[in-house]
Amino acid sequence: MTRLAIDHEYLLAVLDKLLRIPSPTGYTDPVVRYVVSELEKHGLKVELTRRGAIRAIRKGKRAEGARAIVSHVDTLGAQVKQIKDNGRLAVVPIGHWSARFAEGARATVFTDSGSYRGSILPLKASGHTYNEEVDKAPVGWEFVEMRIDALARNKEDIERLHIEIGDIIAIDPLPEFLDNGFIVSRHLDNKAGVAVMLAALKALEDDQAETPVDIHFLFTIAEEVGVGAASILTHDVASMIAVDNGTTAPGQNSDEFGVTIAMADQTGPFDFHLTKKLVALCQENEIRYQKDIFKYYRSDSASAIEAGADVRTALITFGVDASHGYERIHTHALRSLAELITAYSVSPVMIKRDFKETSGVKGFTRQPIAEAEQDLSPDVEAKELEAKELSD
Repeated sequence: MTRLAIDHEYLLAVLDKLLRIPSPTGYTDPVVRYVVSELEKHGLKVELTRRGAIRAIRKGKRAEGARAIVSHVDTLGAQVKQIKDNGRLAVVPIGHWSARFAEGARATVFTDSGSYRGSILPLKASGHTYNEEVDKAPVGWEFVEMRIDALARNKEDIERLHIEIGDIIAIDPLPEFLDNGFIVSRHLDNKAGVAVMLAALKALEDDQAETPVDIHFLFTIAEEVGVGAASILTHDVASMIAVDNGTTAPGQNSDEFGVTIAMADQTGPFDFHLTKKLVALCQENEIRYQKDIFKYYRSDSASAIEAGADVRTALITFGVDASHGYERIHTHALRSLAELITAYSVSPVMIKRDFKETSGVKGFTRQPIAEAEQDLSPDVEAKELEAKELSD
């Protein structure tokens, strides 16, 4: 087996720290600085794009045909849409999430003069005032507002606080790390993926593991709004694995335990050969896994391909219950993902042609097209079928 031992305590400590750093899309500078500090602790040189996407390269035996691992540091959030006459704030979502999960949330609004605490509440929030009307209120962002915990009785009061339209709002994560291994929190998508990557990097460094090619550790800052890995890849990268959440719900095959390997998302199938390799690595390293397809989901892989990157892409996930709501995961999945990343990082390059961006057909991959062998024949008798079923 090629998987490396994962420092479980480090993984959880990093995740806890990440969850406590607000990072809605558009307000990611603080979390970027924290991730950079962790990468530098592990001896990697870090490069930032203009807006703050992170690239840190762990050197392998050669630069060509590099492998990239990517997670996003940004989370869901909200933004001030309007300052209302009653001193409340109308808000709109950052990213795609339901106002159903915003109702009752504690939150922080960031302004040029400092931050303010508050709560996102339904327009009719008092049962003593509105009685049954509270239960009949529709769900939607136009039916909630943010109450600021300051002297804010009217629009003029809000303006004196220097709260302005467009100010960004971070939603409290409320993390709980339970003794049975479950973790409940908002924003596990994708703070958990970031923690997994850092734990895998630590394992590679602790073991002084050699890799056949450079490993690019990438962290994006706008996945929740669809941009993601659009501008972080270099031409040396031949394959990219996104680490993100897999949804556990009726009709899905994801699980809160083990690795969930995505075969496709709403943008289409992931790379056939890279996905097969990940499955084989799970089997060889006795890492529990399952496969799934996500119909209403996209990741950093999609944005990279849509931006024109010619790379093989795959998506490996930790199963999360109630994604984009009050999320729950289990540490078993996080450890399994980190183990798979280490096994992949040290595994040999099987498709040598990937060292070059383009080349001839020599060495090009093959997908099986031959018919499968079957015991069935046109003249089979019923009793033979019954015997076959019994033997199976």
